[in-house]
Amino acid sequence: MLAKLSRRPASRRCALAAAAVLTLLGAGLPTTTADTDGDRDPQLSRFYEQKVSWKKCEGDQMPADLQCGKVTVPVDYAHPKAGTLDLALARYRATGDKRGSVLLNFGGPGGPGVPELAYGGKDFMELTDRYDVVTFDPRGVGRSSPVSCGDNADGFAALGDDPADLSDPQALLAKLKKAAAACAEHSGPVLPHIGTVNAARDLDVMRAALRDKKLNFLGFSYGTRLGAVYAAQFPDRVGRLVLDGVDTLTEPLAEQGIVGARGQQVALDDFVNWCAEDIACPFGQDPRRAREEVVRLVRSLDEDPVPTDFGEAFSGQDLVGAIGQGLYSRDLWPALERALAQLVEHGDTSGVVAFATGGLALPVRDPDGSEPTGSLADEEDIPLDNLPAALMAINCADDPDRPGAEQVTADLKRLRAAYDQASPVFGEYRLIQVLMCYGRPKGTDYIREKVKDLDTPKMLLIGTRGDPATPYHWTVETAERLGPSAVVLDNRSAGHTGYGSSKCVHRKVDDFLLYGSLPPSGSSCGADEDD
Repeated sequence: MLAKLSRRPASRRCALAAAAVLTLLGAGLPTTTADTDGDRDPQLSRFYEQKVSWKKCEGDQMPADLQCGKVTVPVDYAHPKAGTLDLALARYRATGDKRGSVLLNFGGPGGPGVPELAYGGKDFMELTDRYDVVTFDPRGVGRSSPVSCGDNADGFAALGDDPADLSDPQALLAKLKKAAAACAEHSGPVLPHIGTVNAARDLDVMRAALRDKKLNFLGFSYGTRLGAVYAAQFPDRVGRLVLDGVDTLTEPLAEQGIVGARGQQVALDDFVNWCAEDIACPFGQDPRRAREEVVRLVRSLDEDPVPTDFGEAFSGQDLVGAIGQGLYSRDLWPALERALAQLVEHGDTSGVVAFATGGLALPVRDPDGSEPTGSLADEEDIPLDNLPAALMAINCADDPDRPGAEQVTADLKRLRAAYDQASPVFGEYRLIQVLMCYGRPKGTDYIREKVKDLDTPKMLLIGTRGDPATPYHWTVETAERLGPSAVVLDNRSAGHTGYGSSKCVHRKVDDFLLYGSLPPSGSSCGADEDD
């Protein structure tokens, strides 16, 4: 889950219809691979020689012991003198015998790390026994030159407002092209260089600026893609690297979307079954009828959206995005149930909007209707649609597939049927995300072609059997692709990623990062194994 951040109202639809799916699609913009050693290239030496200047983080609710800083990187590594951008960093300092830093990426793509560490830092305090625990907002995200699609009401997420759009390929293609142009217009020079290949190069600059000889890294969900790409680019600089909730590096974009829709539907069914046991469940106590009520609610809001506190409309596809966000962890289910009850019983959209924007818009109201106080960075001018805009830009930069108009027209009916079969709730939403890369430049083939057969120290890969976003077989496939250095830990539980929900996984990850102790490849953590 993304942390709750207070933001100014921005795009009418951009933030609401695509933000919640923090899973992995893939699709492309041109970018450069790391074919030079940064600290030997004279043009890059100034970036590698910098040192982070840490200070107390600004923001009313920032923890007192959290420090913030920045690292400067080139916008375009192929032309380092053409422009720079600053990446926002945050850290908790080591309290014990320091052996360096461990960098965290919380996923997305499009998720800012600084607020996530501020809210969830307690989960990583054991690591401060030996490490500075450091995170960052990746390029194009949060406080690091955020991308945006502006107030393009007819583009981006508005594609989901009218189901008829998916029956009219020509109208759909026109909107897709308009949406891509709007994102380019509002995002600035970072957009063509926002992909994971460049973000991995940023990681290496951060490593050097932190004065670490090797990169110690803990990546969740999308962060596993980032970690794998780093390992391929800089195999001799890999330290202790953990990938939790492992991404696919090879599946075609359309197939990834179907897998995601199917996984989210399973998670939704589990949530509804849980909800129906509670007398307060807004969909009733019969699980089968409750599932039907969810579908009916989505369709009703698509036909007749309701206003939000921003004065903008909230559609059924916005609700799908909100539900998707709330399904990532069982810990979120009570809040999701309350948010849905507010919507169904009182027409109050504040709770579901908070989920739909990944917490970027509004906090979920307390049961008495009051607002939780405080925000992390009220003064920051981060576009409300930054999360979905960055998610699309990064996914579109990371995958070489880019169907032409003829292929979209020919495949649309078949794809819609396949997605609807995968999930009556998430199918259309995920299909729209797949189509959103139309009209953007072709992406890199580096990830598919080069991120394999790595010669690195051992890396720990964690797959969760009941993960709705990154299915377990992706962990197995990626481990085989990466080669003998990949050690797999089988988390026989549910939820997206294992570190925050399984004490067994948490302990094994900490043992590796702190002491270099790896479990045997193929070993497992049981669903209820807490000791």
